[in-house]
Amino acid sequence: MKIPFNKPFLTGQELEFIKQAVDLGKISGNGMFTQKCHDFFIEKYKFKKVLLTTSCTDALEMSAILLNLKTDDEVIIPSFTFVSTANAFILRNAKIVFADSEKNTPNIDPDKIEELITPKTKAIVVVHYAGVSCDMDKIMRLSNKYNLFVVEDSAQAIDSYYKNRPLGSIGHLSAFSFHETKNVISGEGGMLVVNDENFVKRAEIIWEKGTNRAQFFRGEVNKYEWVDIGSSFLPSEVIAAFLYAQLLHLEEIQKKRLKIWQTYYHAFKYLKDKGVIKLPYIPDYATNNAHMFYIICTEENDQEKLISYLKKNEILATFHYLPLHKSPFFHDKHDGRPLPLSEYYANHLVRLPLYYDLNEQDQNIIIECVFNFFLK
Repeated sequence: MKIPFNKPFLTGQELEFIKQAVDLGKISGNGMFTQKCHDFFIEKYKFKKVLLTTSCTDALEMSAILLNLKTDDEVIIPSFTFVSTANAFILRNAKIVFADSEKNTPNIDPDKIEELITPKTKAIVVVHYAGVSCDMDKIMRLSNKYNLFVVEDSAQAIDSYYKNRPLGSIGHLSAFSFHETKNVISGEGGMLVVNDENFVKRAEIIWEKGTNRAQFFRGEVNKYEWVDIGSSFLPSEVIAAFLYAQLLHLEEIQKKRLKIWQTYYHAFKYLKDKGVIKLPYIPDYATNNAHMFYIICTEENDQEKLISYLKKNEILATFHYLPLHKSPFFHDKHDGRPLPLSEYYANHLVRLPLYYDLNEQDQNIIIECVFNFFLK
C-alpha cells in the first residue's frame, strides 16, 4: 500500500531512553521513566493521580474494579465504541445498557442518558470520539443528580479540552491509550487517571497485583502483602521510556497533526457543499486534538465503495466501529431499543490516513482520489 492508514512516528529519542533504562539495570515497571511520565501528566494537566498501564483496556478494567461493581449493576455506555469500553465492565458482571450517539457527533447523546437510569445504575461511561469532548456539563449534572460515577474513555483524547478543562480530568476516573495509532505512542500502552481522592490508594494497590508494594518502596509499610484483588497492570520501563520520548515532543506532534487535519477539512468543504459528504463537527465547548479525520458519506453504499476505490489507488482508508448492541456477543442481551445514530455512523463514516509523516504530496493524492470518487 503506497499510503498506509497509519504510520508510527518516532521522535529519535526512543532508543536513547530505552538504553538509559536498560543501563540503569531496572526494566520492570514503576521505575524512573514511569515516574517521569507520571510527573509530565500531573504537571501539564493537573491530574490528581496517574498510573501508566499496559493498555487503555487495562486502565478501563482497573476503573471497573475500582467501582466495586456487583452482579447486575448497570453501566451506561455508548454503542458506537471499541469493544474494550464494554468488556471492562462485562468482566465485573455488570449489565451494559447501550446509549445512542448524538446527531452532530458520534459521541454519546447526553439527552438520551437520563431515561436509561434505573435504581441499579452505577456508572456512565463516555467516549470522547476522535478526541472531541462529550457534553460533560450535562453528564456531570446527571452524575450528581443520581449519585453515579463517570468514567471518561479518553483513549483518543490526549491534549484535548472541554471548556478549558483537559479531557480525562472531569470524570471520577479516566483511561488513555498510547497504542501506535494514537497521537503519542508507546506501541501498546495506556494510563489510568484518578480524579476522585477516594480511589487513589486502592488504584495503586490494584495496579500492583493487589499488593501494597508501592507503599513498601516508599517506606510507608515494613513489608508488602496481598491486600486486595488486582493484576499486573503496570508496563515495563522499556514502554515508559518510549512514551517519555514521545511526550517531550507532544506540542510538535499536535501542531503537525492539526495542520494535516485542517488541510483535509478545508479541501473537503466543496464536497460538503455539494451534499455528498458531511464533515466532522467540533462543538463550541470542545477543542480538536487532530486524532482522526473522518468524512461521513451521505449515501450508505458510498462507504464501502469509497474504501474500495481508495484501496485500488493504493490508499488505505477504513470504516470504524460496528455498533456493539448488534454484535454477535451482545445481540441477544440488548433490550431491543433501536439505536439508529450508532448504526448510521457505522454505515457511513470513513476514516482517512492521518499520521505525522503524511507529506503534502501524499495528502493531495488522497484528497484528489476522494474528489474523483464523488464527482466522477
